[in-house]
Amino acid sequence: MRYRVLGNSGLFVSEMCLGTMTFGPSTGRYAGAGDVGQEEVDRIVRRAFDAGVNFFDTANVYSGGQSEEILGRSLKNLGIARREVVIATKVEHAVGPGPNDSGASRYHIIDQLKTSLARLGTDHVDLYQLHGWDLATPLEETIRALDDVVRQGLVRYVGVSNWAAWQITKALGVAARFSATPFQSVQAYYSLVGRELEREIVPMLESERLGLLVYSPLAGGYLSGKYRGGGTGRRGIIAFPPVDEAKGTPVLAALERIAARHGAPLSTIALAWLLHRPAVTSVILGIKRFEQLEENLKAVDVRLADADLRELNDASALSVEYPGWMFAMADAARANLLRTGVLPDAGART
Repeated sequence: MRYRVLGNSGLFVSEMCLGTMTFGPSTGRYAGAGDVGQEEVDRIVRRAFDAGVNFFDTANVYSGGQSEEILGRSLKNLGIARREVVIATKVEHAVGPGPNDSGASRYHIIDQLKTSLARLGTDHVDLYQLHGWDLATPLEETIRALDDVVRQGLVRYVGVSNWAAWQITKALGVAARFSATPFQSVQAYYSLVGRELEREIVPMLESERLGLLVYSPLAGGYLSGKYRGGGTGRRGIIAFPPVDEAKGTPVLAALERIAARHGAPLSTIALAWLLHRPAVTSVILGIKRFEQLEENLKAVDVRLADADLRELNDASALSVEYPGWMFAMADAARANLLRTGVLPDAGART
């Protein structure tokens, strides 16, 4: 297991993170995510920690809050010291029917942070993430509220999930103007069949030096290959994240060829591809069964050859959209000069 710095901070997190959306009974939008009980959770957490995982991600809405409780209880059951783990949770999604039961207002952030701390059985959260963009709350209010809970010692770092690049950069500007705590990470969907964030979000992350935490790295199990023969599972209940089958089929074919060369499951290769992506800080694993964890952990030891990476990149490549194709045309010479230090010949410059 390797460890990577989270954004602009000095905090090191494991390149694999144990997600907890499968912990406890899942209902509503998370129906089908999992129903892993305490005993099996303890087994999974123990194995992940022993493998070097120090990073655990949850949310106040997973299993109606039970995910946080189960994770906190598991760490205590196993005698894992609080200082040995990095705990991330989230706020913003609705936790009730009332008008103030969701969003990123000062009211909701502070109320839900206290609730999450009690469930987790801890006095602080290491990474507190906004689970979505709140149209109703002024960004200034949200940034100031997050800064306050950091200054109070209840939160160490802040991040976001499911935001657009322009929203993140706007928030960074607001934080700088107020001398407030800036975001350190973005949790987003990224996979071999879901590379859209490479258009705007990845360049922004690299520019601002923010960490990328990847969720649904197997596209809800699609990249395991189990759904090709009509297999059942979470995607049979909710097709999340959506996958374009026409584009997914060649990706699965490429995965099969490379998996055969490495003697590994398709899922292991799909995870290894993400670990080779420069923008990725940590890949979040959603585990229902202990055996899944063992299979996923093997990805840290897979070293994909350049030919493997080219094959996977080509099979999953995005179409080039404006302004991307204009950048490629207009900036090619300048980019080559930066990379090589060599000017193009006179004919190429005209």
